[in-house]
Amino acid sequence: MRWLQIAVLILVLPLAACAGMRPSTYLVDVKGPYLLDTGDAVRVTVYGDADLTDTYRVDDSGAVAFPLVGPVVVRGQTTKVAAARIAQALSNGYMRNPNVAVEVAEYRPFFIQGAISNAGQFPYVYGMTIRAAISTAGGFTETADRNQATIYRRQDTQMVKGSVDLDYPIYPGDTIVVGERWF
Repeated sequence: MRWLQIAVLILVLPLAACAGMRPSTYLVDVKGPYLLDTGDAVRVTVYGDADLTDTYRVDDSGAVAFPLVGPVVVRGQTTKVAAARIAQALSNGYMRNPNVAVEVAEYRPFFIQGAISNAGQFPYVYGMTIRAAISTAGGFTETADRNQATIYRRQDTQMVKGSVDLDYPIYPGDTIVVGERWF
């Protein structure tokens, strides 16, 4: 009888240790103001000059091609800083005291792949979560892990990876991978 108790204890101990294990997670930053990047479309309003007021797309070099002044680099900047940079460029011989406002007209897309119905890139909507992104992509497949996903996000010059739950907020440019469950 004693050997049966020892055998059960030997079998149960490793299972108990597995119950406390959690998948590794990595820090994914969710704070701070929105920073412009390639693929964003910005609405630039130049007060007093309707011809310059338009929507411009941030190109691969991180700049908007602005009339009269040429490319103005806005990658990694807030809309407030982008407005100041455009105003500064316009004040260099083109306008006296330009008043410029910049707002995001269209966010760059997010990407999703894995155990979902339709992988690809989709338009970002402010405030989206992993769950909303999965719904946008047509929902889960039958074998999908319905509890967590992996998110890849660029932070400065690095790409960071995090294992997150489905109510985690996403940003434009994020890549989401929905894994499969193993049982």
